[in-house]
Amino acid sequence: MRSEVLSNARELYNTLRSLQEGREPCIMYEEDIQMSKVSDNRKPVLNVYCDRQPIFVCEKAVPNVCEPDEETETSNCGEDGADDNADNAFRIELGPQPLSINKARQLLSWYTLSQNPNMTVVDNICALHPLWVRCDMSDPAGTTWLGAETVSIDNNVSGIKLCSVTCKGPTVDRRALMTLDELKQEHEKKHHPSAMVINGNARYNLFGSTVVENTVIESQSSVNVDFKWNHVESILETPPLSSTATLNIKVASGDTNSPVFEVYRELEFLQTLADGLRTGETEWMEHLERQSAVNLTKAFLEELQNITKTLHDQAAKPDETTKLKSETDTPIFKSLLERGDLDFVEQLWVLMTKSVTSHQDIRDCLKMVIDALRYGNITPWIHRDSSSSLSKLILQSYHQQIDHVSLTGVTPVHMLLEMGLDKMRKDYINYLIGEELTTLNHLCYYLSTEVDLQEQVIRLRKLHHLLEVILTCSTFLALPYDRLFLLTQSCLRHYNTHPYDKEHEFKLHINPALISHFYQNEHPLEWGVEVSSGHGPRKVRTSLQLSDRPLVDHVIFQTDCPHETVNGDSVETAFYSTVVCCNFIAFA
Repeated sequence: MRSEVLSNARELYNTLRSLQEGREPCIMYEEDIQMSKVSDNRKPVLNVYCDRQPIFVCEKAVPNVCEPDEETETSNCGEDGADDNADNAFRIELGPQPLSINKARQLLSWYTLSQNPNMTVVDNICALHPLWVRCDMSDPAGTTWLGAETVSIDNNVSGIKLCSVTCKGPTVDRRALMTLDELKQEHEKKHHPSAMVINGNARYNLFGSTVVENTVIESQSSVNVDFKWNHVESILETPPLSSTATLNIKVASGDTNSPVFEVYRELEFLQTLADGLRTGETEWMEHLERQSAVNLTKAFLEELQNITKTLHDQAAKPDETTKLKSETDTPIFKSLLERGDLDFVEQLWVLMTKSVTSHQDIRDCLKMVIDALRYGNITPWIHRDSSSSLSKLILQSYHQQIDHVSLTGVTPVHMLLEMGLDKMRKDYINYLIGEELTTLNHLCYYLSTEVDLQEQVIRLRKLHHLLEVILTCSTFLALPYDRLFLLTQSCLRHYNTHPYDKEHEFKLHINPALISHFYQNEHPLEWGVEVSSGHGPRKVRTSLQLSDRPLVDHVIFQTDCPHETVNGDSVETAFYSTVVCCNFIAFA
């Protein structure tokens, strides 16, 4: 019996070490158990304890599906006729599967034996990542996870921590929740500490998904805040103003309620042009104007010619363009980034973004403009630092010398893309520097024209994402200037070295007093308290986490409890309870 147990422990050790040192994300163990190495996209409940270190997750392998073949009903899943799409859909629908409590305990006992230097299981023991096993809640305590983590001193394994996660809920009855005294008693019973430390944590939603009539309405954008504090006095207490607070900001561009939605549409049109150059195929956006791009451009040029005839002093061109802008005012100028100094090329870009539906439109519009320049019908004003090809032709027209431009192939799209890049860079500069959130030196990476057009578009997307984040915090949270300045610098530094990621969550430390009116009368998304004792590697913790959603994804809670109930004038939230306990075992 002893030799069989040691053999099983050795086999598990070799499997986990191979997974730890290899590149494969998961590996099969025995016949129906899957071991996975997890570093990102962590399980919410494990974040409470593991603090985002790499771990092994052990679970029951999802069985392969076998779709019966119409001709050969006896075919099995190992044959080429298996339907991979049906297999994947089945796995997603079934979700992660737990093991029995007894099997989980057996695996953790083998893991512990393999890490014990006093046992002759393996030579030259390598400290393994923590092992966490999904459990099916079949025991009276309702255990959903069992875990084990090695403790090392001077690179030598000296002990192990065994952990358990139990879950209950949901309930709106506050009397059914574990009290703070009960949590402390649970910790004292297991560890008999001479002193205990009690810390609280909570997460509140400030902006994002909401619940209406027991239905969660999801939002792609969210701003929530994490609190941490000491000296917890009661369960579900509001975080004190002495807490440390961190905003977690995730903003999805394209929200129609955004104050820069019109600018986002311009950016999408810019991306459409860039994608067309890259792939050779263009999916045109739905245009906002009833008139064609050609007719709008023709009217635009005629109006400019009429203004030119009535003005004798060409130095008054800025006033001319201002008049033209007001006369042709449209919703595009009603955004937060509205500038009063749009030059001829920028106004032409805005007009074309709303009306162009084909490559022929771009060619015809640019041909009209270039002909008007060549024959001296217009002498438009442009910004001195404009760098687009059309701007260079306008500068040449001041001296009655215009280079020949062949509007064939991708040249018109290339020219229009340059116009948009030039205009939108100025939009972002105008806001960020105008609000004193940064300087030109810090924007050099985003404004560079030394990289190709595709990379320039990507960098503009980064700037726009940054802008959406800043405006969300200033418009909806009314954060003061110093916080917006720090957030801007943080976002700029991030995107200087990281790829564009619309899902990225930016973080900002903040004084709780600045946002207290958002959360003090609200229910938290999550609320937790942790009782701990000991120091260093021997520190042990017992924690309670309350949440409005289950923190485990492999168990279905059977309940008729609504998400919220009305109690008098207040609304009570239903909370799930999750308790994490751990024990330290020293290897003598």
